[in-house]
Amino acid sequence: MTSTAAFYLLQAGGGSAQSPLFQLGIQFALILAIFYFLMIRPQQKQRRQHEESLRNLQKGDDIVTTGGIIGQVIHIRESMKDGAPVKAMDDPVTIKSAESRIIVERGRIAKVTNAKRAEATYTTSSS
Repeated sequence: MTSTAAFYLLQAGGGSAQSPLFQLGIQFALILAIFYFLMIRPQQKQRRQHEESLRNLQKGDDIVTTGGIIGQVIHIRESMKDGAPVKAMDDPVTIKSAESRIIVERGRIAKVTNAKRAEATYTTSSS
């Protein structure tokens, strides 16, 4: 059922006049639903995908930090909880950028480019 059809069904009520406040409430609810499905839900999905890529971070991955530093992961020190490693967003990640080694928090990584894995995938699929 389209929104215009729903609107006409609401307008064609059984002879009783609906209050303008009720109509305003329905319009407000529709605007909130549209806002949720077009803005909030896609942002939540994108945030979950980014956090998942940070949790799957591996040695050798190319990254870009939120400060704009481009580097390659050379070491990840994971937090320990009950004797098992836990991948947290505040884990220190050592990266190599040019001739410098920098330690950043895992949560401060803006983008994982994975150039090495992309090249390996391309060469195996094109053969």
